[in-house]
Amino acid sequence: GARLQTNFCNESLMLEKLPACGKSFEEMMKKVDSKKWCNLTEFIMYYDNFTQCTEREANNASCFWPNPLAEGFITGIHKQFFSNCTSEKVYWEDPPDEILITLILIPVTLTCAMITLVVWCSKRSDIL
Repeated sequence: GARLQTNFCNESLMLEKLPACGKSFEEMMKKVDSKKWCNLTEFIMYYDNFTQCTEREANNASCFWPNPLAEGFITGIHKQFFSNCTSEKVYWEDPPDEILITLILIPVTLTCAMITLVVWCSKRSDIL
């Protein structure tokens, strides 16, 4: 029969190796002006390398990825570099009444016109 091999997550090994990923990411981020840290296009390759590193180290320790410990580490990196990157809320507002009334009346009028046309054509089916 087939032998079932079970690997247990070595959390201490993973936690020992993850800081190297953070250190590498930190070194790469020094190349980016801190004013551009909120613009993902400026450092997407560095972040991708960081993500792959954390995944590799978790897998090397026989841990699934992401896992709560790795997520905690990644969250710490996010707080270190991206804590000032809050997105501004977009507040939606209704258009002016004139535009709103127009946007409502056009489909209603077209719907009524199409219904009238269908009824008229169905009564005149002898011509068609």
